[in-house]
Amino acid sequence: MKKSILLLFLVSLWMIQIQAQNKTELDSVNIKKDSVNKDSINHLLLEDFHQKLAAITQQRVQDSLRKIELENKLQSLKTTDNLKKEELLAQLKQIEESELKRVSEKKARIDALRATAKGYPVTGVMQDTLFSIYTKIGSSTAKDRALNISRKIAQLYNDDFLLLEQIKVQPFENTFDIVYKEMILMSVSEADAIWYNQPIEKVAESFKDAIKTAISFAKEENSVKKIAIRTGLVLLVIFMIWLVIKLITQLFIKVDLIIKRNQKSLLKDLKYNDYVIVSTEQAMVLVSYITKAIKIIVYALILYITLPILFSIFPFTRDWASILFNLIWNPFKGVINNIVSFLPNLFSIAVIYFVMRYFIRFVKYIFSEIKYGKLKITGFHEDWAMPTYGIVRVLLYAFMVVLIFPYLPGSDSVVFKGVSVFVGILFSLGSSTAISNMVAGLVITYMRSFKIGDRIMFGDIKGDVIEKTLLITRLKTVKNEIITVPNSTILASNIINYTSNADENGLILHTTVTLGYDVPWKLVHETLITAALRTEALSKTPKPFVLQTSLDDYYVSYELNAYTKVVAKQALIYSELHQNIQDVCNENGIEILSPHYRATRDGNMTTIPSEYLNKDYKAPSFQVSIKKEK
Repeated sequence: MKKSILLLFLVSLWMIQIQAQNKTELDSVNIKKDSVNKDSINHLLLEDFHQKLAAITQQRVQDSLRKIELENKLQSLKTTDNLKKEELLAQLKQIEESELKRVSEKKARIDALRATAKGYPVTGVMQDTLFSIYTKIGSSTAKDRALNISRKIAQLYNDDFLLLEQIKVQPFENTFDIVYKEMILMSVSEADAIWYNQPIEKVAESFKDAIKTAISFAKEENSVKKIAIRTGLVLLVIFMIWLVIKLITQLFIKVDLIIKRNQKSLLKDLKYNDYVIVSTEQAMVLVSYITKAIKIIVYALILYITLPILFSIFPFTRDWASILFNLIWNPFKGVINNIVSFLPNLFSIAVIYFVMRYFIRFVKYIFSEIKYGKLKITGFHEDWAMPTYGIVRVLLYAFMVVLIFPYLPGSDSVVFKGVSVFVGILFSLGSSTAISNMVAGLVITYMRSFKIGDRIMFGDIKGDVIEKTLLITRLKTVKNEIITVPNSTILASNIINYTSNADENGLILHTTVTLGYDVPWKLVHETLITAALRTEALSKTPKPFVLQTSLDDYYVSYELNAYTKVVAKQALIYSELHQNIQDVCNENGIEILSPHYRATRDGNMTTIPSEYLNKDYKAPSFQVSIKKEK
């Protein structure tokens, strides 16, 4: 067993090596292709930028020469020549403003390119990206600069007498150079600094630090001490894995012994009546195969976990971990994907079959009960039971076939089309009204216009929903009447739902009272609100409110609005509210004389009930006024 594991280990290494070589060749080809594509894209994106940048740079050179000339003239002037001095200073200021404008334009152009242009990476010895180059200097493109800098970094790494502290940043004209002794590693221009949104000197320092850190890290990683430590770690990992495999092997040996010793007590014949499905000996062979399969899986998992750990120790083998993963996983991936992709279909088929099977059994039980007279349905005779069951069973099986076919290969075959035609004929033979009601029932369900228990109104029908099916909806009115309405009728009507928003915000009930112009409107508002607050089912918060809806010829129309969450008792609420309005109006001495009331007030009793009047109240007498002529 140990030899086979060692052989498997060596074969895996060999396969990984071949895979790595193939991957390297493929990556080189891909890199070349990517490089060509990247060059063409960057060339198109940066060509216009470099042309404008060259023009800006040329203008900068001219401005610099002009600035030196002006400064020399300024120094040569006498102290008394103030007018000429002011003129030269103004010109210098204009050049400085032009310089600021030039930098701002360059920054704006670079910002416009930042989202699309991609830089060329400068890589260290460990093939890690240190920073990216976006612009050219002189005749050197960004790609050339990145390659040259990477090459010089590798050259410094190979210098056995390298002194990292001698890598410095030195200013030179309009750039900052990173140098080592007489070697110029790179020049950092103003455009480079703008790409990184930092001062040019700070960018140069960060580039220098990145180069020094990369060289120092590479020398440390490739030192003899590091290699020795990594070799020791590899040997330690191999020893630990060998120890684990040995322990697992001993464990499986003990498990096999335990199963063999307790074979009779653990394993028994699997029987159905007198037929032996699986004997004890057969069960023992099956258990032995299962144990061996588990053992192989455990060994494979250990090897699968070990190799990435080993490859992660040395830098040049760290990429092999992903190669190993793909090498082992890809063969299983296709099989697993096919199985997993079919599992939902298989599960759906099983669910449809078992649900339909037991549903048909249930339907058969119901019709059998009707057949033998145990279940009586008004209007349905006993001799109709089994013929009806046959029709229903055929329809259910046909429906099951229709449901299962899309999950099977060849679902678009002629058979499937035939079943579709059969179902279409069944629907065609049915009533168009029934189909329209079923469609309307589905539409109403998804519209969420109402649910069972809601009080609704459509047309002149108002009531509580007590049943809702695909074909009809049943309502119970306030008079305890049951109304059955086809769903198509409801769908064609405007539906008012009194309940849907009542629990959260409350339903506003309103009633109109008309009173004469002689009654102050503020008193009317107070009176009506008081009547609403006395009504138990009306909410105190939000507070009831009154709207004056119209000013008519003989009276003013006052609309009282109040919130309630007790939607099912609207009739009782309105009745109690009207009673309270009458009581409060009488208490406040307001006569409800609407819609039209004409009377001679003198000599007539008030319309307010006597219990609201004073005990000594008497009807006023007629007043007669006689004017005597002098």
